[in-house]
Amino acid sequence: MASEATLAFTDANFDELTGSGTSLVDLYADWCGPCKIMAPTIDKLATRFEGKANVGKLNVDDNAGIAQRLGVSSIPTVVIFKEGQEVGRYVGVQSEDALAKALNENL
Repeated sequence: MASEATLAFTDANFDELTGSGTSLVDLYADWCGPCKIMAPTIDKLATRFEGKANVGKLNVDDNAGIAQRLGVSSIPTVVIFKEGQEVGRYVGVQSEDALAKALNENL
């Protein structure tokens, strides 16, 4: 179950949510095993960075436009944005500490 702090990124709200400040977007699919492993980490980061960064998930099956625009070919892919610009990309399962460090460096 997702944390209340975990945002749901979509094709419709993506540019608004990533356009200012710092954002972490986990691109995933429900059928993806490694994505399921990442889910609790994303929820913890969403709670940890609430009020500091937009942290959430984008389902690539439901929001193919953004996945294509970002050139995502493997999931899970976590992308960090600062002021609308990509500043970091991580493919595969990542540790909470590694992603928290990347977020902190871009706050």
